[in-house]
Amino acid sequence: MNPIPPAERVAHILTHCRTIAVVGLSPKPHRASFDVARYMQVNGYRIIPVNPNVAEVLGEKSYPTLLEAAQHEAIDLVNCFRNSEDIPPIVDEAIAIGAKAVWMQLGVAHPAAAAKAEGAGLLVVQDKCIKVEYARLSATIGV
Repeated sequence: MNPIPPAERVAHILTHCRTIAVVGLSPKPHRASFDVARYMQVNGYRIIPVNPNVAEVLGEKSYPTLLEAAQHEAIDLVNCFRNSEDIPPIVDEAIAIGAKAVWMQLGVAHPAAAAKAEGAGLLVVQDKCIKVEYARLSATIGV
């Protein structure tokens, strides 16, 4: 059981997880992943792109996998811009690298993978946009 109550998890993650690996980060400015990652970067978060098809996004080196990114960067939060069926291996990698949390963007959820992550001690958010949650909470949590 995770010691952070569900109602406090989003605020806790946004306050304590400052380095975000964005799995599926697109280099295309019109894509939601780019917009959300850029917004979080502008608001003081370190963004680590995870996309095997690009060398760099938002001025940051892109890594082909989460495991490879973790060899070079300390990752607090894994933000998933992938389809729900792609989440289980991402959760396995998040556990393996010692991430503190996994965030599944709006429209993305995988209850079994979420339960596995929580069982390993990670905080989990499903089906929420980190940009929207940051904007909603930023004044109250002081980030």
